[in-house]
Amino acid sequence: MEIADRPALAGLAADAWHLTAGLPRAVLGLAGPPGAGKSTLARALVAHLGERAAYLPLDGFHLSNRQLERLGLTSRKGSEPSFDVRGYVALLRRVLEDTGADIYVPDYDRTIDEPIAARHVVPPAARLIVTEGNYLACDLPGWREAYGLMRECWYVEAPGDVRQTRLVERQLAGGRSEEQARNWVATNDDPNGELVEKSRDRCHRIVSTIGMDVSVIGMDMFKGSQ
Repeated sequence: MEIADRPALAGLAADAWHLTAGLPRAVLGLAGPPGAGKSTLARALVAHLGERAAYLPLDGFHLSNRQLERLGLTSRKGSEPSFDVRGYVALLRRVLEDTGADIYVPDYDRTIDEPIAARHVVPPAARLIVTEGNYLACDLPGWREAYGLMRECWYVEAPGDVRQTRLVERQLAGGRSEEQARNWVATNDDPNGELVEKSRDRCHRIVSTIGMDVSVIGMDMFKGSQ
């Protein structure tokens, strides 16, 4: 495992692109606990690399609210069993095997709190697929298969107080009161993060977005898809 000593987007993007050497297409996974900055970094890397890269978020494989209710997982939305990991693995396999056509990728829409189909696309020109999600390095059924399809998996971390602030703000933006937001983080996000932290040593390197200018380049490219 390598600890990144240079929080520079250009350097990380160059290292990510190097993963495609000798391959028609490669997958880079970004794992890490909730609120660490995974999606921000993934989008920034893709924006920096341009048409050579594409974005594939695990959040698109959230089970719908209807299915969560059916399974009794409504209060554990975002937990490991609340994702369609088999569907996620199937799409990872497809993007590696089918390099000659557009492949549509789902995402999660926080305005409606539901997954949404075909928000992103992997075009034939994309040789690096950047995927991100909490559980990508977990040594658990389904996630092992996903991990095995990645050329590398990096662990994105942030200080606990930074993550807590981000997570509470996320819930406030979703319409919860401050008390409800803090309770959700304590009973859902924190246990999820503890599970994810156990996978840290399975990752190839540790990175942080703290001090890295990723917010502007990472979001502008995707502004039209929000």
